[in-house]
Amino acid sequence: MHATAHNPTQNPALTRSAGALYLVIILCGLTAELALRGPLLQGAPDQIAAAMAAQLPQLRLSLLADVIMLLADITLALVFFSLLRDRAPALARAALVFRLGQAVLIGASLMALASAPALLDDLPRMAVHMTDMHALGYDIGLILFGVNSLIMARLLGLGDTPRIIAGGIAAAGIVYLTGSLLRLTAPGLSAAFEPAYLVCILAESALCLWLLITGRL
Repeated sequence: MHATAHNPTQNPALTRSAGALYLVIILCGLTAELALRGPLLQGAPDQIAAAMAAQLPQLRLSLLADVIMLLADITLALVFFSLLRDRAPALARAALVFRLGQAVLIGASLMALASAPALLDDLPRMAVHMTDMHALGYDIGLILFGVNSLIMARLLGLGDTPRIIAGGIAAAGIVYLTGSLLRLTAPGLSAAFEPAYLVCILAESALCLWLLITGRL
C-alpha cells in the first residue's frame, strides 16, 4: 500500500522517524540511568553524596541525556498520534495522553535531580533525598507508560506490526506497571523483579528496529 495524505499510518518516512526517535530514547535512557547515574547511586547516603560530589560532570551529563530523552519522547508521542489517529481515534488519543502524562512526571522528577548538585556542599543528605525523589517520580511516570504500552500494543495489533512485537510491548507494559507498583507498595521485592525489565528492553528495541527497517506500523 502506498502512503497517501489520508492514510498517514502508511507513511514510511514518518514511521522511520518514529523508529529514530525510539532509538534516541532507548540509548539516552539506558546511558543516563545505567552508565552515568547508576554507578554514583550505590551504597549508603554518605557514599552516594561523596560519589556525586566527585563526579559532578558525570551527573550533569546524565541530566543532559535525560533531557534529550524527554524531548524525543514528547515528539514520539505526537508522531505516533499522527500515524495512528485514523486507525483507532480513541485509542490513539488515550496513548497520547498517557505518554505525555509520563513526560510531565519525568520532567518534574528531573527538576528534583537537577537540584542535587547545589545541595551537596551544605545539605548532602538532602541532595541524596532529591535523587530518591527523582526515582519516585520516574516510577510513577512508568505507571502511565505501562498503560500507554498496553494501549500501543492494541494499536500495533491492528496494523502491520508483527504480533510477536505487539505482544512484547504488551508484556513490557505489564512489567512497567508491576515494577513501579512494587516499588511503591513492596519495595523489598523490587530487586528480585528487576531482571523482568529485560523484557522491556527487548520488546522496545524490536519495535524500534521494525520501524526503522520496514517503515511500517
